[in-house]
Amino acid sequence: MSTLADVNARIVTGMKAHDQTALSAFRMLKAALMNKEVEKGRALEEGEALQVVAALIKQRRDSIDQFAKGGRQDLVDKETAELALLETLMPPPASQADLDAAVEQAVAETGATTVKDMGRVMKAAMAALAGKPVDGKAVNDAVRKRLGA
Repeated sequence: MSTLADVNARIVTGMKAHDQTALSAFRMLKAALMNKEVEKGRALEEGEALQVVAALIKQRRDSIDQFAKGGRQDLVDKETAELALLETLMPPPASQADLDAAVEQAVAETGATTVKDMGRVMKAAMAALAGKPVDGKAVNDAVRKRLGA
């Protein structure tokens, strides 16, 4: 089932359950997916759809931080609930072992020895982890640790 079809099914389920949080989150996601399709001029591939979901997840995390700093607990709770719903659409994240293996492979491919080579290693490691949700900061930390920074 495509991501868009899954989102449509979840919207219907949310309507039947009168779940306003789910409706809000999935309608926003559907709008983002449809906008991306219009931008591309074609139906989205599964990887592209997951990138849209990942972008919305990142937005929610940033919003939670900002609302927490502003003392708006009501908005933090709302964003946290939407974040949990959006995360259910993502495949399981890359494990630490997968991350370490990708970094080792990237270091071997690029021949990196110092922190100056970090950009090339990051690019290769992220390419190796494509298709799995992975936090760029975690990859960055693993590369720094491996290159001895």
